[in-house]
Amino acid sequence: MMTLWVALAGSVGAVARFVLDGMIRSRRATEFPWGTVIINVTGSLLLGFVVGLVVFRGAPSEVQTIIGVGFCGGYTTFSTASVETVRLIQRRRYLAGVTNALATLVVTVAAGAVGLGLAGL
Repeated sequence: MMTLWVALAGSVGAVARFVLDGMIRSRRATEFPWGTVIINVTGSLLLGFVVGLVVFRGAPSEVQTIIGVGFCGGYTTFSTASVETVRLIQRRRYLAGVTNALATLVVTVAAGAVGLGLAGL
């Protein structure tokens, strides 16, 4: 039954990512992958919050599995961020590529920490 819940949550996460990325791309005509950055940051924030609920608030670990592994796994897309970084560099947009890679790393880790901290309040 847990596998079914994770699959369902992953599907919802993937659809949420698709819709949000489309909305961002339709409003911002730029080569920089803002949609992917925003998706990964918000997904990391949510994952940190969910882990914090389990660690600090005693929420059932199934919540972490369903939302963390399922929804956040389907929602976030670090593989796309990697491909977009390589594509920026291939187009000789070196500063944008390096900024995308470093900002994704730093900001997503910070967002996860913020989510963890919010759950602990």
